[in-house]
Amino acid sequence: MPGTRKLGKTTDQRMAMLRQQVTDLLDNGRMETTITRAKEIKPLAEKMITLGKKGDLAAYRQALSFITREDVAHKLFKEIAPEYAERNGGYTRIVRTGVRRGDAAETAIIELVK
Repeated sequence: MPGTRKLGKTTDQRMAMLRQQVTDLLDNGRMETTITRAKEIKPLAEKMITLGKKGDLAAYRQALSFITREDVAHKLFKEIAPEYAERNGGYTRIVRTGVRRGDAAETAIIELVK
């Protein structure tokens, strides 16, 4: 489950946003967002990779219930998770990049560790 940050959204809006951002992160390998959103995305993305490492049908269905696109779930189980087979956690990293021009929010890049 995500942390306690509400991010200015209701629960259903927040969960939909986090599901989409985790899906985009797993699809592209990296994304730029605010630092607070990145801190919320990190444990969710790592849980999906851990499910991918299990590799069984139950884990696939559980990941598919969270990830919004089936092709990304397939990519997670066939390409991403095998890269981290020998690694015990720490699949993502957050790098601060500065502030956003419009509202001065701190931005960060969250990416999968190679």
